[in-house]
Amino acid sequence: MATVADLGEVLLSPGFIEDPYVQLHQLRDEAPVLWSSAVGGWVLTRYDDVVVTFKDTDTYGNAGRMTRVLNHLEPAAQEKLTPFRKHYETQGLIHSDPPDHTRIRRLVLKAFTPPAIEAMRPQIQSIVDELLDRMEPHGHAELIEEFAFALPVTVLAAILGVPRSDAPRFRHWADDLLAFQGRNKPGAETLFTSQAMLIEAREYLAELIALKRVEPDGSVLSQLVAAEAEGDKLTMDELLSTTVTFLVAGHETTTSLIGNGVLTLMEHRDQWEAVRDDPTLASKAVEEILRFESPVSRQPRLVRHDTELGGQRLKAGDVAFQMLGAANRDPAVFDDPDTFDIRRDPNRHIAFGLGPHFCIGAPLSRAEGQIAFATLTRRMPNLELDGMPRWDLDKPNSRVLRELPVRW
Repeated sequence: MATVADLGEVLLSPGFIEDPYVQLHQLRDEAPVLWSSAVGGWVLTRYDDVVVTFKDTDTYGNAGRMTRVLNHLEPAAQEKLTPFRKHYETQGLIHSDPPDHTRIRRLVLKAFTPPAIEAMRPQIQSIVDELLDRMEPHGHAELIEEFAFALPVTVLAAILGVPRSDAPRFRHWADDLLAFQGRNKPGAETLFTSQAMLIEAREYLAELIALKRVEPDGSVLSQLVAAEAEGDKLTMDELLSTTVTFLVAGHETTTSLIGNGVLTLMEHRDQWEAVRDDPTLASKAVEEILRFESPVSRQPRLVRHDTELGGQRLKAGDVAFQMLGAANRDPAVFDDPDTFDIRRDPNRHIAFGLGPHFCIGAPLSRAEGQIAFATLTRRMPNLELDGMPRWDLDKPNSRVLRELPVRW
């Protein structure tokens, strides 16, 4: 068995990203708060420790966490990455802490109320049916590109009020913007690529925002442009920061939920059939998939002052990585954590976070997953693998499939 020190160095390796759970269990048992020089930060694998870092925003912050990746570069390289720094230093929905985060979240929530999400279900069902109608005659498909990605990105285009034909751009941007995350010392070339995509996405959104100001259309983007509460409005920089987040997180995590979920349900045929026979189980299936194969595998928090966690001293300026895939399989919280069980109750997973930063898009992602699984199991009851799944090894902060070949 590998030593704990060895494990700290393999957290970015392709083998770990492909199948991390044995190593995560060992880390949680032997070194639940571990400094990893490879990742460039503390690695947290216990559920209770991760919960602390979600709730205690005075100690573990979101503001400034992304720009720590620039600190290991030479000054000349840092200077060339000024647009990158300015974007991630701007207060936005997920790049701020209370009280700024409280203000921004209050404004953004106006576009994501439960009734608003519930009203979208018929539209989501229509998109699911349209995608399956397109796939069904062929008898086989690459399910990530044709369904798991196509569904959330089409929904995202609809709610933002952008042309559906622009949707493929969003994946390209997400791939490049997420490539530097999940570690604290990415290469300069990776950061330059991310910056280029960031500039392109911001320019695209700035044009859209200008259009929505002149011609509001009731879309989420229009609502964000007009959002006001207690005399507050989103500034242009806050609006751009937040909408870039939507472009990336708005489809990446749901792509993961659907892809991971279809693979896991196919590997547990009795539970695939249970959802097929009782579509109401799709809701519980979504929650267990989120726990069992958490879409966001690691999230950084910036340590704002010296503190202690799990018997270790964390210093101000350190970065702590919440290993959600480990926390959601912690045997101290979940019975038989490596067993996939859609009837699990209770299921206190933290795949969407906890506390002030709980994912604002969680209700939408859940709705998309529930409709996708209920419809797939009904319309393609004999869906099965048609080759080897391939995990995306370029984004260490994501647990997401790149390819899932299937037939029916």
